[in-house]
Amino acid sequence: MTTEDASPLLTWTDEGEPRSGRFGDVYFSRDDGLAETRAVFLNGCGLPDAWGGRHRFTVAELGFGTGLNIAALLTLWQAHRPEGGRLHVFSIEGFPLTADEARRALSNWPELAEAAEALTNAWPSGTPGFHRLELPGFNAVLDLAVGDAEWALKEWSGQADAWFLDGFSPALNPGMWSPEVMDQIAAHSTAGARVATFTVAGAVRRGLAERGFIVEKMPGHGRKRERLEARLPTPLAPEITPTVAVIGAGIAGASVVRALTAAGIAPVVFEADSPGAGGSGFPSGLVTPRLDAGDTGIAALYAQALERARDLYRGTPGAVLAEGVLQLPQADRDAARYAKIAAQPIWPTGAMTVISPDEAADRIGAPTSTGGLLMSGACAVKPAAILSDWLSGVRIIKAAVTRIEPSEAGWRLFSDDDLLAEVEAVVLTAGWGSAHLLEGRDDTPRLSPVRGQANWISGPAFSPIAWGGYAAPTEDGLLFGATHDRGDTSTGVRDADTLRNLTTLKQRLPQLAASVQADVLQARAAIRATTADRLPIAGALTPGLFILGGLGSRGLSAAPLLGEHIAATITGAPSPLPQSLATRINPLRVTVASM
Repeated sequence: MTTEDASPLLTWTDEGEPRSGRFGDVYFSRDDGLAETRAVFLNGCGLPDAWGGRHRFTVAELGFGTGLNIAALLTLWQAHRPEGGRLHVFSIEGFPLTADEARRALSNWPELAEAAEALTNAWPSGTPGFHRLELPGFNAVLDLAVGDAEWALKEWSGQADAWFLDGFSPALNPGMWSPEVMDQIAAHSTAGARVATFTVAGAVRRGLAERGFIVEKMPGHGRKRERLEARLPTPLAPEITPTVAVIGAGIAGASVVRALTAAGIAPVVFEADSPGAGGSGFPSGLVTPRLDAGDTGIAALYAQALERARDLYRGTPGAVLAEGVLQLPQADRDAARYAKIAAQPIWPTGAMTVISPDEAADRIGAPTSTGGLLMSGACAVKPAAILSDWLSGVRIIKAAVTRIEPSEAGWRLFSDDDLLAEVEAVVLTAGWGSAHLLEGRDDTPRLSPVRGQANWISGPAFSPIAWGGYAAPTEDGLLFGATHDRGDTSTGVRDADTLRNLTTLKQRLPQLAASVQADVLQARAAIRATTADRLPIAGALTPGLFILGGLGSRGLSAAPLLGEHIAATITGAPSPLPQSLATRINPLRVTVASM
């Protein structure tokens, strides 16, 4: 889908109302749009009473539009949310507005200013797929699906407590109200779910009633005589908050901890050494996607992961060292490959740009015979700042977990013969260190070790560059490397590997290499954990046992999003991942694929 294909063809009426040229209708009335939202959707779903006493409440919406309904919802939630409550919103939009268009539309209502500002500041790019927007001032999160309604609902993992059905009318936008969409609404509704909509079309009434909803016509708002409310008669199930242990305190563990903490769960972390003692212990690291010109699923997974990681790191004090990474070609065919990648619709405009040798030279600060792919959304980060912030206030027990066993209550964690803890859920996030805890399981993709040594030096700042190897700025200098030795599990520093890194740097960036004094180089080695298909494993192995691993060299880019996926799986909250992408990283995917 091109940008033009996804445009709502927005115009503005003389009264300042936004109008979709695609559907030939206004998004709201300037005179009473907010009043209508409150009457039809908020009151229609029994809010705020419906979320009283709830730890988590989920609202799903068909037709995000200007964000008016969600801005009004957030304002109500902020004023009346239950203590410790977290709001999840899932909304679908086939033809998204820009942030500036939404700001103009929402400026009609100063009483929504705080929520409108939070929404529009976090506004996603509008590329196809799922986008997670963090709204920390409201203890809320919004997953916006850009695409067709039926597709989006099939891909969503959540269950809604309340539905805002606010697409353009069935006559103008029949795809939003199809029987298939109605099937998905029913399938994604909690017990006792409420539905509200402005339309009283017979097909909508019958569609809801045929799927078990009790449907009532209610007095309408303004010029509309009637509206619909519907509800499922089944009683609400009690909420469960499990006890959780996380094994490993690198970027994977910290990402899971951050997501669990946001969900209101205080996990306990077990770390054999100290946070960042493994692959997350280098002074700098690159946050870059796995580029794939042929597999749209892999490309979409890493595009979404990069967007989420970048947004979270920007909000983490001291995390981002530099933005924008230049990917240099490794083979002659890469020029055509980079052009194909830059044209993929999953990237926001300007996110991937093929640049000339002269432009690359300007960025590097030295002559180069090749151009490259400038990834504006990629960045270099300081892992220590991320771990410090995301693990702050968390209980961390320094102990090596040597085995785990199922129990009646969940899982027992042992260090040799000493019982460390008994919890309801365990998450393995120890990278290559998770491998021994998986020994004897034949239904899990095997983790393989890859040793990597990197070097760094104090000196002038440098723009991040990748080429198979990489050069990244640190707080006070430059880090470069890294070696890539499969099957090697030694973490001792080797002079021969330092020489290999220097040689690679000299071959690719000779002027930079000439400024490096070998006698003052620092070095460190760690073990990456990889899988046979080079995709992460993230999800449940068996009830109560979860894993986030196999991240390889993409841990800093993939872990934040996948940590949220793990936390959602544990708590029953909506995952930020489309289900088709979650299947790609399912730790049981070998078994799943053979069924």
